[in-house]
Amino acid sequence: MWPNFSTIDRRLWVLAWPLMLTNLTVPLLGLVDTAVLGHLDSPEYLGAVAIGANLFSILYWTFGFMRMGTTGLAAQAWGKRDRFAQTALLLRSLLLAVGIGLLLILFHRPLIAIGLQLMDPSPDVTGLAAEYAAIRIWSAPAVLCQYTLVGWLIGTQFPRGPMVMLIVANGINIVLDVLFVTVLGWNSRGVAIATVMAEYSAAAIGVLIVLRRVPTGQALSRELLGRLADYLRILQVNRYIMVRTIALLLALAFFTAQGARQGDVVLAANAVLITFLLIISNALDGFANAAEALIGEAVGLNSQRRFRQVFFSALRWSIWGALILTLGFVLGGHWLISLLTGIEEVRHTAWQYLPWLCLLPFTAVWGFLFDGVFIGATRTREMQNTMLFSAVCVFLPVWWLTSGWGNHGLWLSLISLMLARAASMGWLCWRYTRDGKWFLR
Repeated sequence: MWPNFSTIDRRLWVLAWPLMLTNLTVPLLGLVDTAVLGHLDSPEYLGAVAIGANLFSILYWTFGFMRMGTTGLAAQAWGKRDRFAQTALLLRSLLLAVGIGLLLILFHRPLIAIGLQLMDPSPDVTGLAAEYAAIRIWSAPAVLCQYTLVGWLIGTQFPRGPMVMLIVANGINIVLDVLFVTVLGWNSRGVAIATVMAEYSAAAIGVLIVLRRVPTGQALSRELLGRLADYLRILQVNRYIMVRTIALLLALAFFTAQGARQGDVVLAANAVLITFLLIISNALDGFANAAEALIGEAVGLNSQRRFRQVFFSALRWSIWGALILTLGFVLGGHWLISLLTGIEEVRHTAWQYLPWLCLLPFTAVWGFLFDGVFIGATRTREMQNTMLFSAVCVFLPVWWLTSGWGNHGLWLSLISLMLARAASMGWLCWRYTRDGKWFLR
C-alpha cells in the first residue's frame, strides 16, 4: 500500500512544493490583513473585513470551476499530448472569465446587499463591510482570469508559474496593506484597495507567463476561438463543481453569520481562527493540486497503474503534512493568536476555541486529497453530491442539535462537515478504484 520513495514521489514533490509555497502566500495575506486590523482600537474593522472577505469567497469561488475544471481538462489534454486542446481550452476559458467578471461588476449592488443581509452583522460592521465590498468587486475580471491561468498552468505541470504570480502579487498586497492601513489610516477601505490592485497585478503576471508556455504553431483562428456550443460545453462540464463550491462556501458563510450573531468579539475571534484554516487548506492543497495534474495525466494516458501510484504517494505526504500542522497549532497556537490580534478580549475568546483548530488538519486533509483525485479525473458530479450530502445531512443537523452550545457547537458542526466529506468521498474513491470506474465514461 505504501510504495518506496519513487519517481512518482519525486514528480509529486516537484509539482507540490511550488504550489504549497504559492498557496501559503494566500493565508499569509490573510494574516497580514488580520494583523494590521487586529491591532486597531476597534474589532469592527476586523469583523468588517471578515464579513466582506467571506462574501467575496462565496461570490468568486462560485466560479471556482474556472480553476478546478481547467486543471482537470488541461491535465488530460496534457496526458494525451493534444496541443490544440490545451490552447483552445485556455483561450475559451479566459474569455469566459472576463465575461463573467464584467457581469459580476454590473450586478454587484443587489449581490452585495443580499449577501450582507444573509450574514446579518451588527450595524457598525455592516456599513464598513459594504464599503469594503463596493471597492473589492472591481477585481472580479482579474480574479476569474487568475483562476483560469493558475488552473491551466497546474494542469500543464508548470507549478512555478502560479508561484511567481501569487508571491509577487501578494507581496504587493502586503506592502500596500501596511501603507494604506498603518501609514495612511484607511482601515478596512485600505485593505480593499490594496487587494484590487494586487489582483490585477497577479493577472498581468499570469498572462505574461502563459504566453511563454502556450504551444507554438497555434495561430489565432475561428476554430481556436470556438463556437457558442464550445463555451456552453465548458460550463456544462463544470456545473457540478459550481454547485459543490456554492454548498461549501454557503456552509462557511453560515459559520461566519452564526458567529456574528454571538457578537462582534466572537466574530473577530472566529476570523482569527479561520485564518489558520486557510493556512491548513492552502498548505495541504499543494499535494492535492499536484495530484490533480498527475491524476489527470494518468487518465489521459489511460493508465490505472499510474493512477494508483499517484494516489498513494499523495495520500502519504498529505498525512505527514497534517501531522506537522497539528503539532504546530498544539505547540504554538496561543502565540500565533497573540501575534494576530492585540485586542485582549478577542485574544482570550480565540484561546477558548483553540482546541477545535487543533482538530482541523486531520479532519480536513482527506477532503482536500480526494478533491484533487476527483478533479484530476473530472468526476465533478460525485464531488457535488458528496458535498451536498455533507452540508445538508451532517453540517446543518449537527449545528441545530448543538445550537445550545454556542460557538463550541458551531465549531463542532464545521468539524463534522469535514469528516462527512472525508467519509463520503473516501467510500466513492475506494469503490471506483475497486471497480475500475475512473476510466469508464
